[in-house]
Amino acid sequence: MKVGISSLYLITRPFSYLVRKIPELETNFIEIIDDGLHEINKRRAQALKKLAKDYGLEYSVHAPFADINLASFNSSIRRAMLKRLEKSLNYASMIEAKVWVFHPGTRTGLTYFYPDKEWKNNLEAAKHLLKLANKQNVKIAIENLPSPYPLLMRTVEDFIRFYKEAPKEIGITLDIGHANLNGQIELFLERFHDRIVHIHASDNDGKNDLHWGIGEGTINWNSVCQKIREVGFNGSIVVESIQNAEESLKRLKKLLS
Repeated sequence: MKVGISSLYLITRPFSYLVRKIPELETNFIEIIDDGLHEINKRRAQALKKLAKDYGLEYSVHAPFADINLASFNSSIRRAMLKRLEKSLNYASMIEAKVWVFHPGTRTGLTYFYPDKEWKNNLEAAKHLLKLANKQNVKIAIENLPSPYPLLMRTVEDFIRFYKEAPKEIGITLDIGHANLNGQIELFLERFHDRIVHIHASDNDGKNDLHWGIGEGTINWNSVCQKIREVGFNGSIVVESIQNAEESLKRLKKLLS
Protein backbone atom coordinates (compact mmCIF):
# COMPACT_ATOMS: atom_id res chain seq x y z
CA MET A 1 0.00 0.00 0.00
CA LYS A 2 1.35 3.40 -0.98
CA VAL A 3 0.48 6.37 1.27
CA GLY A 4 0.80 9.80 -0.30
CA ILE A 5 -0.61 13.31 -0.47
CA SER A 6 -2.68 15.34 -2.92
CA SER A 7 -1.57 18.74 -4.19
CA LEU A 8 -5.09 20.01 -3.43
CA TYR A 9 -3.94 21.81 -0.27
CA LEU A 10 -1.47 23.80 -2.38
CA ILE A 11 -3.89 24.56 -5.23
CA THR A 12 -3.79 28.33 -4.59
CA ARG A 13 0.02 28.35 -4.84
CA PRO A 14 1.79 28.63 -8.22
CA PHE A 15 2.91 25.46 -9.95
CA SER A 16 6.53 26.55 -9.47
CA TYR A 17 5.96 26.44 -5.70
CA LEU A 18 4.52 22.92 -5.99
CA VAL A 19 7.62 21.75 -7.85
CA ARG A 20 9.87 23.16 -5.10
CA LYS A 21 7.66 21.71 -2.36
CA ILE A 22 7.30 18.13 -3.62
CA PRO A 23 10.86 16.99 -2.71
CA GLU A 24 10.31 18.21 0.87
CA LEU A 25 7.22 16.06 1.43
CA GLU A 26 7.56 12.93 3.54
CA THR A 27 6.27 10.63 0.83
CA ASN A 28 7.25 9.51 -2.64
CA PHE A 29 3.63 9.29 -3.87
CA ILE A 30 2.00 12.54 -5.00
CA GLU A 31 -1.40 13.20 -6.55
CA ILE A 32 -1.31 16.12 -8.96
CA ILE A 33 -4.52 18.12 -9.41
CA ASP A 34 -4.73 18.86 -13.12
CA ASP A 35 -6.81 21.98 -12.62
CA GLY A 36 -6.58 25.57 -11.42
CA LEU A 37 -3.03 26.84 -10.98
CA HIS A 38 -1.72 23.28 -11.26
CA GLU A 39 -3.14 22.53 -14.70
CA ILE A 40 -0.66 20.28 -16.49
CA ASN A 41 0.86 21.16 -19.85
CA LYS A 42 3.78 19.64 -21.75
CA ARG A 43 6.43 21.73 -20.00
CA ARG A 44 4.98 20.98 -16.58
CA ALA A 45 4.70 17.29 -17.37
CA GLN A 46 8.39 17.26 -18.27
CA ALA A 47 9.23 19.00 -14.98
CA LEU A 48 7.19 16.43 -13.02
CA LYS A 49 8.84 13.57 -14.89
CA LYS A 50 12.29 14.93 -14.02
CA LEU A 51 11.27 15.25 -10.37
CA ALA A 52 10.12 11.64 -10.38
CA LYS A 53 13.45 10.50 -11.79
CA ASP A 54 15.52 12.61 -9.41
CA TYR A 55 13.61 11.73 -6.23
CA GLY A 56 12.11 8.33 -6.95
CA LEU A 57 8.53 9.60 -7.04
CA GLU A 58 5.29 8.07 -8.24
CA TYR A 59 2.20 10.01 -9.25
CA SER A 60 -1.51 9.82 -9.58
CA VAL A 61 -3.39 12.54 -11.46
CA HIS A 62 -6.76 14.00 -10.57
CA ALA A 63 -8.53 14.94 -13.78
CA PRO A 64 -9.96 18.45 -14.22
CA PHE A 65 -13.26 18.83 -12.41
CA ALA A 66 -14.13 22.53 -12.45
CA ASP A 67 -16.88 23.10 -15.05
CA ILE A 68 -16.67 19.45 -16.14
CA ASN A 69 -19.91 17.49 -16.42
CA LEU A 70 -19.74 14.17 -18.28
CA ALA A 71 -23.53 13.97 -18.23
CA SER A 72 -24.13 17.33 -19.92
CA PHE A 73 -27.14 17.43 -22.24
CA ASN A 74 -25.30 19.71 -24.66
CA SER A 75 -23.35 17.46 -27.04
CA SER A 76 -20.96 20.19 -28.24
CA ILE A 77 -20.08 21.13 -24.67
CA ARG A 78 -19.67 17.47 -23.76
CA ARG A 79 -17.25 16.97 -26.67
CA ALA A 80 -15.20 19.96 -25.53
CA MET A 81 -15.03 18.59 -21.98
CA LEU A 82 -13.96 15.16 -23.23
CA LYS A 83 -11.24 16.81 -25.30
CA ARG A 84 -9.93 18.52 -22.16
CA LEU A 85 -9.98 15.20 -20.30
CA GLU A 86 -8.15 13.52 -23.18
CA LYS A 87 -5.33 16.06 -22.78
CA SER A 88 -5.19 15.26 -19.09
CA LEU A 89 -4.91 11.54 -19.84
CA ASN A 90 -2.07 12.23 -22.27
CA TYR A 91 -0.12 14.11 -19.62
CA ALA A 92 -0.88 11.44 -17.02
CA SER A 93 0.68 8.95 -19.41
CA MET A 94 3.72 11.20 -19.91
CA ILE A 95 4.48 11.25 -16.19
CA GLU A 96 3.66 7.52 -15.88
CA ALA A 97 0.85 8.13 -13.40
CA LYS A 98 -0.35 5.00 -11.61
CA VAL A 99 -3.98 6.18 -11.53
CA TRP A 100 -6.04 8.87 -13.25
CA VAL A 101 -9.02 9.91 -11.09
CA PHE A 102 -12.14 11.38 -12.67
CA HIS A 103 -15.54 12.57 -11.48
CA PRO A 104 -18.90 11.25 -12.69
CA GLY A 105 -21.46 13.67 -14.09
CA THR A 106 -24.13 15.72 -12.40
CA ARG A 107 -27.85 16.23 -12.83
CA THR A 108 -29.08 19.40 -14.52
CA GLY A 109 -32.20 21.49 -14.87
CA LEU A 110 -33.38 19.17 -17.66
CA THR A 111 -33.10 15.97 -15.62
CA TYR A 112 -36.78 16.08 -14.68
CA PHE A 113 -37.79 15.94 -18.35
CA TYR A 114 -35.22 13.33 -19.42
CA PRO A 115 -34.61 11.24 -16.28
CA ASP A 116 -32.28 8.66 -17.88
CA LYS A 117 -30.43 10.85 -20.37
CA GLU A 118 -27.74 12.09 -18.01
CA TRP A 119 -27.03 8.55 -16.77
CA LYS A 120 -26.56 7.35 -20.36
CA ASN A 121 -24.27 10.29 -21.15
CA ASN A 122 -22.21 9.62 -18.03
CA LEU A 123 -21.87 5.94 -18.90
CA GLU A 124 -20.89 6.55 -22.52
CA ALA A 125 -18.34 9.17 -21.49
CA ALA A 126 -16.78 6.76 -18.99
CA LYS A 127 -16.51 4.07 -21.67
CA HIS A 128 -14.91 6.58 -24.05
CA LEU A 129 -12.37 7.60 -21.42
CA LEU A 130 -11.50 3.95 -20.78
CA LYS A 131 -10.72 3.41 -24.47
CA LEU A 132 -8.42 6.44 -24.46
CA ALA A 133 -6.78 5.35 -21.23
CA ASN A 134 -6.09 1.86 -22.57
CA LYS A 135 -4.25 3.41 -25.52
CA GLN A 136 -2.22 5.51 -23.07
CA ASN A 137 -1.63 2.59 -20.69
CA VAL A 138 -3.18 4.51 -17.78
CA LYS A 139 -5.46 3.03 -15.11
CA ILE A 140 -8.59 5.14 -14.61
CA ALA A 141 -10.79 5.24 -11.51
CA ILE A 142 -14.14 6.96 -11.01
CA GLU A 143 -14.72 8.71 -7.68
CA ASN A 144 -17.76 8.57 -5.39
CA LEU A 145 -18.95 12.14 -4.89
CA PRO A 146 -20.57 13.79 -1.86
CA SER A 147 -24.17 14.15 -0.81
CA PRO A 148 -26.35 16.21 -0.90
CA TYR A 149 -25.20 17.70 -4.23
CA PRO A 150 -27.04 16.54 -7.39
CA LEU A 151 -24.27 14.22 -8.52
CA LEU A 152 -24.94 10.94 -10.29
CA MET A 153 -22.69 8.56 -8.36
CA ARG A 154 -22.68 9.03 -4.59
CA THR A 155 -23.79 5.77 -3.03
CA VAL A 156 -22.96 2.08 -3.14
CA GLU A 157 -26.27 1.57 -4.93
CA ASP A 158 -25.24 4.03 -7.66
CA PHE A 159 -22.01 2.11 -8.24
CA ILE A 160 -23.82 -1.23 -8.33
CA ARG A 161 -25.99 0.20 -11.11
CA PHE A 162 -22.96 1.62 -12.91
CA TYR A 163 -21.12 -1.71 -13.00
CA LYS A 164 -24.13 -3.51 -14.42
CA GLU A 165 -23.43 -1.53 -17.59
CA ALA A 166 -19.84 -0.26 -17.36
CA PRO A 167 -16.63 -2.19 -18.11
CA LYS A 168 -15.07 -3.72 -15.00
CA GLU A 169 -11.69 -2.26 -16.04
CA ILE A 170 -12.84 1.12 -14.73
CA GLY A 171 -11.63 1.19 -11.14
CA ILE A 172 -13.00 3.09 -8.17
CA THR A 173 -11.39 5.90 -6.24
CA LEU A 174 -13.02 5.65 -2.83
CA ASP A 175 -13.25 9.08 -1.23
CA ILE A 176 -13.57 8.31 2.47
CA GLY A 177 -14.73 11.82 3.34
CA HIS A 178 -17.50 11.65 0.75
CA ALA A 179 -18.57 8.18 1.88
CA ASN A 180 -18.76 9.45 5.46
CA LEU A 181 -21.52 11.86 4.44
CA ASN A 182 -23.88 8.97 3.73
CA GLY A 183 -22.46 6.54 6.28
CA GLN A 184 -21.13 4.08 3.69
CA ILE A 185 -17.37 3.92 4.21
CA GLU A 186 -17.24 0.30 5.34
CA LEU A 187 -19.99 -0.73 2.91
CA PHE A 188 -17.98 0.63 -0.03
CA LEU A 189 -14.89 -1.25 1.16
CA GLU A 190 -16.81 -4.48 1.61
CA ARG A 191 -18.86 -4.33 -1.59
CA PHE A 192 -16.13 -3.06 -3.94
CA HIS A 193 -12.89 -4.29 -2.37
CA ASP A 194 -11.96 -5.81 -5.75
CA ARG A 195 -12.66 -2.59 -7.69
CA ILE A 196 -11.17 0.05 -5.39
CA VAL A 197 -7.70 0.88 -6.71
CA HIS A 198 -7.17 4.28 -5.10
CA ILE A 199 -8.38 6.08 -1.95
CA HIS A 200 -8.76 9.74 -0.97
CA ALA A 201 -8.52 10.43 2.75
CA SER A 202 -9.87 13.50 4.55
CA ASP A 203 -12.19 14.15 7.47
CA ASN A 204 -15.42 16.10 7.98
CA ASP A 205 -18.33 16.64 10.36
CA GLY A 206 -20.53 14.01 8.72
CA LYS A 207 -22.67 16.71 7.10
CA ASN A 208 -20.39 18.75 4.85
CA ASP A 209 -17.47 17.94 2.54
CA LEU A 210 -14.89 19.94 4.50
CA HIS A 211 -11.58 18.19 3.72
CA TRP A 212 -10.40 18.52 7.32
CA GLY A 213 -7.24 16.89 8.56
CA ILE A 214 -7.23 13.21 9.53
CA GLY A 215 -8.74 12.79 13.01
CA GLU A 216 -10.36 16.24 13.11
CA GLY A 217 -13.91 15.12 12.29
CA THR A 218 -16.36 12.30 12.88
CA ILE A 219 -14.59 9.48 11.03
CA ASN A 220 -13.34 6.60 13.16
CA TRP A 221 -9.95 6.21 11.51
CA ASN A 222 -8.86 3.24 13.59
CA SER A 223 -11.91 1.33 12.36
CA VAL A 224 -11.51 2.52 8.75
CA CYS A 225 -7.82 1.59 8.61
CA GLN A 226 -8.58 -1.79 10.11
CA LYS A 227 -11.21 -2.37 7.39
CA ILE A 228 -8.78 -1.23 4.67
CA ARG A 229 -6.30 -3.86 5.84
CA GLU A 230 -9.04 -6.46 6.35
CA VAL A 231 -10.26 -6.29 2.73
CA GLY A 232 -6.68 -6.60 1.47
CA PHE A 233 -6.43 -3.19 -0.19
CA ASN A 234 -2.98 -2.79 -1.75
CA GLY A 235 -3.41 0.29 -3.93
CA SER A 236 -2.59 3.92 -3.18
CA ILE A 237 -4.17 6.14 -0.53
CA VAL A 238 -3.59 9.88 -0.59
CA VAL A 239 -4.37 12.53 1.97
CA GLU A 240 -6.76 15.03 0.38
CA SER A 241 -7.08 17.34 3.36
CA ILE A 242 -6.82 21.08 2.76
CA GLN A 243 -6.11 21.78 6.44
CA ASN A 244 -3.14 20.24 8.25
CA ALA A 245 -2.39 18.07 5.22
CA GLU A 246 1.25 17.28 5.99
CA GLU A 247 0.45 16.49 9.62
CA SER A 248 -2.39 14.27 8.36
CA LEU A 249 0.05 12.40 6.13
CA LYS A 250 2.14 11.51 9.17
CA ARG A 251 -0.98 10.55 11.11
CA LEU A 252 -2.30 8.30 8.37
CA LYS A 253 1.03 6.57 7.88
CA LYS A 254 1.11 5.78 11.59
CA LEU A 255 -2.47 4.48 11.56
CA LEU A 256 -1.72 2.16 8.65
CA SER A 257 1.65 0.94 9.92
